[in-house]
Amino acid sequence: MYLIEDATPAEKYKAILGVVKRVPKGCVATYSQIADIAGLPGRARMVGKALGATFASSEIPWFRVLRADGRIAFGADTHIGKEQAMHLSNETIEVKNMRVNLKLYQWRPESLWGDSTD
Repeated sequence: MYLIEDATPAEKYKAILGVVKRVPKGCVATYSQIADIAGLPGRARMVGKALGATFASSEIPWFRVLRADGRIAFGADTHIGKEQAMHLSNETIEVKNMRVNLKLYQWRPESLWGDSTD
């Protein structure tokens, strides 16, 4: 992992979104996992903000990013929460009570510079 603490906010968001794009179809990652791989340990909230800033972009698989316990961050009764669960289900990721089993579906890149799914 490399640290990019001195980067501009735009550079940090770019690093975060670059990692999110690498999460393979059928896998999920946590906000903190994305922050760590992007070189921003402890910045899980920044990941959420970066995703929120690019929410409408179809090229960013935002729906593959979950809370540390595998829960969808949005309420079960919200449109966006239902949409996220639908996207995950469409990728054959089982969602039960707005939660994904991380032991089964969490992305585990072999290294920070690439993985077998690239």
